Amino acid sequence: MHPKPNALPWLSISVLVIVLDQLTKWWALSALQPQGVPHPVIPGFLNWTLDFNTGAAFSFLAQSGGWQRWFFVVLAVVITLALLIWLSRTARRDWRTALPISLVIGGALGNLIDRLHASQVTDFIQVYYHNWYYPTFNVADSGITVGAVLLILFGLRSSASAH
Repeated sequence: MHPKPNALPWLSISVLVIVLDQLTKWWALSALQPQGVPHPVIPGFLNWTLDFNTGAAFSFLAQSGGWQRWFFVVLAVVITLALLIWLSRTARRDWRTALPISLVIGGALGNLIDRLHASQVTDFIQVYYHNWYYPTFNVADSGITVGAVLLILFGLRSSASAH
């Protein structure tokens, strides 16, 4: 009896997210100086704006004195390992599970590289409308968010079709 092929080849999506994330962060660091100065892309909606975050989403724990760097490093490693185990137990053809997990892994590792290299995450995508500004983010954050939303949506869809 042959075991069914697992979804680990989907990690190529994770690698793509990491490469895109690191290339765009390199571009932002070299092209968007000084920090905090908006460069309009779509006026009234989107700027490139260099920013740094020592915390997590929405700058959670950003002003915590430095210990949060290692907390988020450990958290990213634990979550990545758990998702790798889940991916290894997922059938290769189950793209509704494999794709979102791969996106989250790529995003987590993209930001982990920043934390290990620079003790902070480089952000540069600023979405806004009038006086409302969404927190500045990056490609890795997008991978995490899109992956998590897809996991929820596909999970809800599976639950609804099971009833």
